[in-house]
Amino acid sequence: MMKKLLLAALVAGSLGTVALPSTAAIVVVREAPPALREERTPDPRHGYVWQAGHWEWKHNRHTWVRGTWLRERKGYVYHQPTWQEREGKWEMQRGNWARGDKDGDGVPNRVDNHPNNPNRN
Repeated sequence: MMKKLLLAALVAGSLGTVALPSTAAIVVVREAPPALREERTPDPRHGYVWQAGHWEWKHNRHTWVRGTWLRERKGYVYHQPTWQEREGKWEMQRGNWARGDKDGDGVPNRVDNHPNNPNRN
């Protein structure tokens, strides 16, 4: 009898909870993030992309995440995490990798005769 009661309590308790992944692509909160902290950007490192330090929403508050190196993904460009205000709420778009135009000229790398040309205007 006690086992059935305990099992029923566990099932009933689990029905009222909702689990959201902490790695959701977009986070929406009411509280604006603090100003960015100054952080030294290290010299470029072959095969890696620098993810700048940024504020993340963890445990119901803004938490600073220090910058770190991410292994480069060939054919992709990394977009840094950003916060934007929308209708009185703050949205965080997590850092992500997107296929495409690494040099920013508007021509996808797969069809660009000179991808990553630093001398383009």
